[in-house]
Amino acid sequence: MAKMPRRTFCRAALGGLAALPGVAPGARTAGRAHVADPSEPKMGLVHATDLFRPHNDPDDHFDLACAFSLAAQGRIDLRAVLIDHPPTGFAGDPDVLAAAQLNRIANMAIPVLIGSPRRLEPSEALRPENRRSAAGALALIEILRRSPLPVASSIVGSCRDVALAGRLEPGLFAEKCAGIYLNAGSGTPDRAKAAQLEYNVGLDPVSYAAIFDLPCPLYWLPCFEVAPGGGVGMAVAEYGTFYRFVQKDVLPHLSDRVQNYFAFMFKQGESDRDHQPETDALRPDWLRYLEGPKEKALLERQGRRFRNMWSTAGFLHMAGLAVSSDGTAGPVGSVAAPVYTLDPVRVRCGAGGVTTWSPDAGSRDRFIFHVRDKERYPAAMTAALTWLLRALDSSPGETPSAAK
Repeated sequence: MAKMPRRTFCRAALGGLAALPGVAPGARTAGRAHVADPSEPKMGLVHATDLFRPHNDPDDHFDLACAFSLAAQGRIDLRAVLIDHPPTGFAGDPDVLAAAQLNRIANMAIPVLIGSPRRLEPSEALRPENRRSAAGALALIEILRRSPLPVASSIVGSCRDVALAGRLEPGLFAEKCAGIYLNAGSGTPDRAKAAQLEYNVGLDPVSYAAIFDLPCPLYWLPCFEVAPGGGVGMAVAEYGTFYRFVQKDVLPHLSDRVQNYFAFMFKQGESDRDHQPETDALRPDWLRYLEGPKEKALLERQGRRFRNMWSTAGFLHMAGLAVSSDGTAGPVGSVAAPVYTLDPVRVRCGAGGVTTWSPDAGSRDRFIFHVRDKERYPAAMTAALTWLLRALDSSPGETPSAAK
């Protein structure tokens, strides 16, 4: 495909139109047929993700589907998907096929941006020779500048592109950024334990630290209370978003197309590599596969596997939703005993990615994720996730009580 001039690309991105084959300019408006809430979205969203094919971790494809589901329901205005540049030595490429499939399912045309391959330096300014590699950050700036709504960013991978955009235009972030949903780090208040960096932080510690200095609300959703390693395993904890479920508890409840979206990702990733012929594993037949028959054996095989998840709470919160102990999603403030809250804090992060924080009832722009019911949290989040994914490709009018 011929290169699209940057000005033309930005016009397409800011109009919500992607250079994807078979997507008509009116498709995004038509996607509103799925609206479950008659009110208009209160903010835009740019979803920054380390979404690759073959996948690095399938949770990223679940997260992307959550973002599209909220957009399809009219709860947020999804402006773009910003995919990390693959780390050095990693075999996968940004997964534009997953975005194409979800655009098809949701009847939208959300553009895909590719992030910078360069780590952020502690006091770096953007030099002219580096502007090309910073196209993702520059597009994010244009989205903020031109959006009629405040725009949030959800970060589920590297922080570098959002951090660079904020460093280039701090005033714009102060004016137009609705908030950063930062899915990274360790929630322990113990600085010594926080020194064991969580995976997303390790991708670019300087950029991670820079997010804490942005002049906009920060919703910090640490992946773990203490990062795994050194004898510490994965576990539900008070200040970590981690939960897990058996995939057969979710996948069979989804539409055939959404099941095929996940099956296509499994088929082309490490988690199912032993079961796929080498000549078949990486075929780019994303549309025919999406709308074809289900591979029942693959879905049953994958259904027996556990899926680790981290980011669900942030998506619900940006849509103004909280989750009760039985998994029902309702407006924040109306749920009597939510399984998690976002609590005001005072927090600092050094350039090495190590955080220190303390509760601060007076804080108005820094919040930390807090599990309130560790026993019920995994099942409640699994139910809420199932509702989100069902609503991606379901009948109009389905409400959050479907998560019950």
